Amino acid sequence: MTVATVDHQQLTPELNICRLVNGMWQVSGAHGRINGTAAVQNMFDYYDAGLTTWDLADHYGPAEEFIGEFRRQLQQERGEDALKQLQAFTKWVPRPVKMTKDLVEKNINRSLQRMDVESLDLLQFHWWEYRDRGYLDALQYLADLQKAGKIKHLALTNFDTEHLKIITEAGIKIVSNQVQFSLIDRRPLQNMVQFCQEHDIKLLAYGTLAGGLLSDRYLNQSEPRRRELKTASLGKYKQMVDAWGGWSLFQQLLSVLQQIAEKHQVSIANVAVRYVLEQPAVAGTIVGARLGVSQNIAENLRVFEFELTPEDKDKLESVFAQSRNLYQAIGDCGDEYRR
Repeated sequence: MTVATVDHQQLTPELNICRLVNGMWQVSGAHGRINGTAAVQNMFDYYDAGLTTWDLADHYGPAEEFIGEFRRQLQQERGEDALKQLQAFTKWVPRPVKMTKDLVEKNINRSLQRMDVESLDLLQFHWWEYRDRGYLDALQYLADLQKAGKIKHLALTNFDTEHLKIITEAGIKIVSNQVQFSLIDRRPLQNMVQFCQEHDIKLLAYGTLAGGLLSDRYLNQSEPRRRELKTASLGKYKQMVDAWGGWSLFQQLLSVLQQIAEKHQVSIANVAVRYVLEQPAVAGTIVGARLGVSQNIAENLRVFEFELTPEDKDKLESVFAQSRNLYQAIGDCGDEYRR
C-alpha cells in the first residue's frame, strides 16, 4: 500500500501522533463478532498507510490484547524501529469504588501486561460520579505511577470543563481530554476549547462520524427504525441526532455536506472529519476501525487532501442555526454519562 501524506500533531514534546486515530470500540463486542487473527493482520494495513495511532480501553473486549499481539508481530517482522512508530492510547474506566494505591496499580499493570509494554503511551482516565471525589485520589496514584515510569502521559476521557479545572488546579498534569465532538455535537466549543487552549491541553475527538450516520449512506434515506440500527454506535448517535434537531434537519445537514464534498471531490464522511480536525485545540479525531470486517483506509486518508473554505463553513452554520443547543439540553462534555 502506498503511504499517503498523513498529518501529525505534537501532542507533547515526546509524543507525535497521527491526527486520524484508529478507534477500537468496534472490537468490544457491541458491533458484532470479530476474528482476532484477521483483526491483527488488518492492523498492518493501517500501519502501512501511515495510520499508526490507536485508541482503545481496558473494557473494549480484547482491544489491549490485540495491540499486544500486533506489537509482537510487528517487532518480529520489522524490528524495533518499526515498533517505535506505533502509538497506543488506552483508558482506565474503574467502577465507582474506593480508590487505593494497590487497586490503581493492579489495573495499570493489567493493561501493561495485555499490551506487552513497559510503559503506557497515554492513559486516559474516566470517572462516573463527580460527587465522589475519589477521582482525585485515583489521578494522584496515576501520577505516582507516571513518575515510576509505568505511564508516559496522563489524560482524561469525558471530563467536563469544571472538573478538568479542578484537576488542573490540583497540580495534576493532563495532556489531553477525549470528548464527543462532531457536526452534531459541538459542545466543546462552549467552554472546553478555551480552557484547553489556556492550559496547553489537547482534545481527542470521538463520534465525529456519529457512528456512521454522517456518511453518504444515509443521505436521502428515511428515518431508520430502532431495529435497523445494527450497532451500538448507530443507536447511540441516532439519539444524539434526535436531541440535536431530528431526522429532517439531519437530512438538510447531509445535503449541505454533499455539496461541500462534491466541491472538494471527497465524501460526506471526509467533510465531517475535516470539520472537527480544523477546530481549535483538537489534536486528532478518532475514527472506528472495523478490524477484520471492513476498512475504508484509502477514503479516510482523503481527509488530509483538502481544507474547508469560509464559504463551506457558512453553509454549515446556516444548518447549525436551526438546531437545538446541546450544551443547554445535555450539559457540558461527558454529562450524558452522568445524568
